[in-house]
Amino acid sequence: MAAQHSQGIQTLLEAEKEAAKIVQQSRQYRLQRLKDARSEASREIEEYRQAKDAEFKSFEASHAGVTSNAQAAVDKETSIKLQAITDAFEANKDAVVKKLLDRVLLIKPELHRNLKKVGGTESQ
Repeated sequence: MAAQHSQGIQTLLEAEKEAAKIVQQSRQYRLQRLKDARSEASREIEEYRQAKDAEFKSFEASHAGVTSNAQAAVDKETSIKLQAITDAFEANKDAVVKKLLDRVLLIKPELHRNLKKVGGTESQ
């Protein structure tokens, strides 16, 4: 009976070792699947990033011409306005200088409007 008892214990120990081995293999398999999933996710993220970068580059390239066209239109409009201002300056500069000199040099002495006349004489 001791031999059967010993053999039963031995069988249980072997079954326990086999179960531990199966659990260990399951853990290893789960860890490997987790690593594979992480690497797959990283690869998919990188592919998605590259696709979006390419999409952005093409969008940027297609709209870069629009920006340069807008800049050219603004530059043209600015040069037209600047030329109009320069023409107005050239046309009116002599008249403005003459008016300024007339105001400074041709003085007409007058009494101030707030000055009151007292008795026939003027005083301050």
